[in-house]
Amino acid sequence: MMRIEILAIGRLKDGPNRLLFQNYVERFEVLGRAHALGPLKLQELPESRARSANARKDDEAERLMKCADNSGYLVALDERGKTYSSKDFSDFILRSRDDGLSSMTFVIGGADGHGALLKRHAKISLSLGPMTLPHGLARIVLAEQLYRATTIIARHPYHRQ
Repeated sequence: MMRIEILAIGRLKDGPNRLLFQNYVERFEVLGRAHALGPLKLQELPESRARSANARKDDEAERLMKCADNSGYLVALDERGKTYSSKDFSDFILRSRDDGLSSMTFVIGGADGHGALLKRHAKISLSLGPMTLPHGLARIVLAEQLYRATTIIARHPYHRQ
């Protein structure tokens, strides 16, 4: 099984956004189990209270790195990162699992972005697209794309080409 975790700065508020996120997590876990993927966990950390943007990024990066699974593969979400089609993202997840990766951690930084420490340790930087997304919505989009990747792996009809 390849465990997947989302580490995020800030809290996804209760209500429709959290329910939608949880819906995709549950769907991923049901289908993922049969394909050696999961569980999918979310860990939320408070935003830094440091005065400057650089100090906030550094503080958040340090705390995120402490929570990251050192045995896994660290993926930093960043608007300037690599973009994948849903099919290519599915292939990336499948390849990672088939290469024996035990865990993959997706990291969503705070409003100021990622600190240098996290950027150095991330294996890749991933963009969900060129538009700026609120961090809560980025979690939902990421959870949906993880579910979609699993449906592609399973040859489930959810994804249509």
